[in-house]
Amino acid sequence: MKNIALIGFMGTGKTAVGQRLAKKLEWSFIETDLLIEQKAGKTIPEIFQQDGEISFRETEIGVIKDIIERKDVVIACGGGAVLNKINIDRLREHGIIIYLTASPETVLKRVSSGGNQRPLLDVDNPAQTIRELMEFREPFYQRAADITVDTSKLDINAVAEQIINRLKENESFDF
Repeated sequence: MKNIALIGFMGTGKTAVGQRLAKKLEWSFIETDLLIEQKAGKTIPEIFQQDGEISFRETEIGVIKDIIERKDVVIACGGGAVLNKINIDRLREHGIIIYLTASPETVLKRVSSGGNQRPLLDVDNPAQTIRELMEFREPFYQRAADITVDTSKLDINAVAEQIINRLKENESFDF
């Protein structure tokens, strides 16, 4: 296995941690949401608004299929990538899956300050939506994860270091 896939809810640090982890390992970094935007020629909010979530998820499956054969890559997956078993099967076949978690309060704070549009949180009560979505997705994340790291009280460097240490303990992963 020679890739690391980061999964987890929005705001758990997949992109920031993924970039730092890739730098520390001297690997490439890929963010699936960015590739989806490039492939569609639209932003994610535009895709959701104009084409719907199903179209977004189909594009996501294609993007993961396209990138999975690469080696020595840290992949930051979109928060809902785990909803399609085919994505998890492909990610697992070619690497190890790290589940980044954070409390709902931490997620709300991070996504509120990020400035990024989050189509799923364009609602009257984002805090409630976060809790509901996290609760729904939790079993999917748990089933997919080889390693879980709670990022709520850690900075980016500490999360990256914890992942590296956990990977060194994992016999199936070879640096």
